[in-house]
Amino acid sequence: MAELKAGKDYVGVGVGAIVVNDAGQVFLSQRGAKATNERGAWEFPGGKVDFGETLQATLKREFMEEYGMTIEIIELLSVDDHILEDEGQHWVSPTYIAHSIGADPQILESHKCSAIGWFDIDDLPTPLSLITQYNVRDYVEKLRDR
Repeated sequence: MAELKAGKDYVGVGVGAIVVNDAGQVFLSQRGAKATNERGAWEFPGGKVDFGETLQATLKREFMEEYGMTIEIIELLSVDDHILEDEGQHWVSPTYIAHSIGADPQILESHKCSAIGWFDIDDLPTPLSLITQYNVRDYVEKLRDR
């Protein structure tokens, strides 16, 4: 019997974070050739939540594994449905706002990520993943309300 896959055979949970540096720039990564979906798109990184793992623990683990980054989670920004009809996937995607602490990020899993960078929120690379488009909308609105 084939193993069921999150996001394809049942709704998956993928958590992400808008990580902000001291200059107010946000961290994005470009999805690599072996990414689960939306290859080549830029995104606020994160990952699939494992059974028994909290959302925040997943974020901290994923940022350390993929970029060697330590992050401090500040607050929950939003929770969105991330439905990719063309790829036959459905994810529920909580997104947090976090702050980078410690070492500069580096690509540690090049099969999943082809580029990284810090960007001003009004000057982001394209194309952005679908969920990242939602996150930018929500983040800009939150900044406007402060």
